[in-house]
Amino acid sequence: MNQQSVTANSDNKILAGIGLAILATIIWSGNFVVARGVIQQIPPVGLAFFRWLLATALIGAIAWKTVRQDIVIIRKSYQYLFWVALTGIALFNTFVYVAAHYTPAINLALVGTTSSPIMATVLAVIFLKERLSILRITGIVICVAGILILLSKGSIDTLLAFRFSKGDWWVLLGALMFAIYNTLVKRKPVGISALSFLFIIFLAGTLMLFPFFLIERANAAPIQWNTNLFLIILYLGAGTSVVSFLCWNAAIARLGSARTALFGNLIPIFSSIEAVIFLGEKITGIHIISAILVFGGLLVANLKKSKT
Repeated sequence: MNQQSVTANSDNKILAGIGLAILATIIWSGNFVVARGVIQQIPPVGLAFFRWLLATALIGAIAWKTVRQDIVIIRKSYQYLFWVALTGIALFNTFVYVAAHYTPAINLALVGTTSSPIMATVLAVIFLKERLSILRITGIVICVAGILILLSKGSIDTLLAFRFSKGDWWVLLGALMFAIYNTLVKRKPVGISALSFLFIIFLAGTLMLFPFFLIERANAAPIQWNTNLFLIILYLGAGTSVVSFLCWNAAIARLGSARTALFGNLIPIFSSIEAVIFLGEKITGIHIISAILVFGGLLVANLKKSKT
């Protein structure tokens, strides 16, 4: 294979990774909106538990044969799989759902997506020895600038007056869990297929949540089941769990954990678009400027330095 073919294959791999990461963030962006919207109907651990229970059932239906083929390497990797399931499944979204009881949906998206890519980049550099180029650093700075403009609504006074609430701290904990998950996924054992990997961590994460779900049920108000709540759990279990995680993990395999994590900055942009479509909110010039900066930062971060 000549150099031109190798370069073309590499470029196609990067483009595919970018497309998969963007698709995952589009689907994920609704997670923050629905988390805030159902706080009166279902408590946080219950929402997380039913989400992952459904996701486990859905992916288990198509992954069972693959799991049987990978069972030997799965058993050998149980410690690794435990930590991936704990951070990415049991804790990340549960912390977000807890935060939804204390802070608006826009804070859930903004605080989490501003901090998680930075945390993931630092972890990838330290533990995975990923290179942090000038272009990558520049892209991160531009992305964060775009998010801060959205957060401040273009006012330095608003930004300086911003204070972290109890909910914001929960979001930060969730962002840290997702950053650790991103770093761990890059080290997924080669012998475990994508389907087997997701089924095992979904199942393990659901089992980890179960005792806390029982404790919550004994102390919280009854769940208010209705068609709306059922559809939301279906969206969370099928869309934001199965489809998004498959896309995200595939993007990490093609782009690396630090570069993929940068695409999390798109979530508040897509959340704003969804707010316009579903909630009738108006999009402003600040939203447009922020979106341009975030997309520009992602483009810069994914540029390759030319070889002389």
